Formats: sequence, C-alpha cells, structure tokens
Amino acid sequence: MLSSSISFLAQAAAPAAPSQTSMLVPMVCMGVIFYFMLIRPQQKRQKELQSRVSSLKTGDKVVTNGGIHGIVANVKDGPTLSLNVADNVRIEVDKSAISLIEAATETVVKS
Repeated sequence: MLSSSISFLAQAAAPAAPSQTSMLVPMVCMGVIFYFMLIRPQQKRQKELQSRVSSLKTGDKVVTNGGIHGIVANVKDGPTLSLNVADNVRIEVDKSAISLIEAATETVVKS
C-alpha cells in the first residue's frame, strides 16, 4: 500500500506539459504590444521626418546624422542638398542624412 500511494503522489506532483496553443497566445499578445509600443510610433516619426525633409527650403536649420549643424543653402532636385556650415563653407549632403529640422532662420532687415 505504501508503494502505491508513493507512485500516486509522484504522478500527481508531475506538472502537465503546456499545450502549443497556450504558449502561442502570450507570444501573439507580446507581438501586438511591441507593434503598438515600438514599431508603429517609429514608423510615424520616420514618415513625418521624410515629409519634412521633402519640404525643406533654403534657410532651414538642420542637423545631420553625423551631428553637423547647418543652414540649408540650396535644395537640389536630386537626393542631395547644400548646407552652409560656416562663413563661406558649404558641404553637400544626402537628404536622407538629415535627422532633425530645427527651424527656418529669419533674416532681420535693419532700417
């Protein structure tokens, strides 16, 4: 009788293996949470930046991915634009390298 009760207790204490569907539900929930918390906001920011880069005009202050601050000197039809980074210093950068558009500079006319 003692051996039969020990084997019964051993069988009752063994955990049941989770089914595949019960493991799939939390994974799907985590995927949905990641999409709405990480992926979707990043896509929105990227689309907004892309639209702002396409509407750049001369005089806008920008920052490139490399950390170069400059003022847009010339917007070209192709994939590049000219930045004025210092007096008489212009560099040509890809439009895709723009990471931040600060604001348009206002020229003050003194009378």
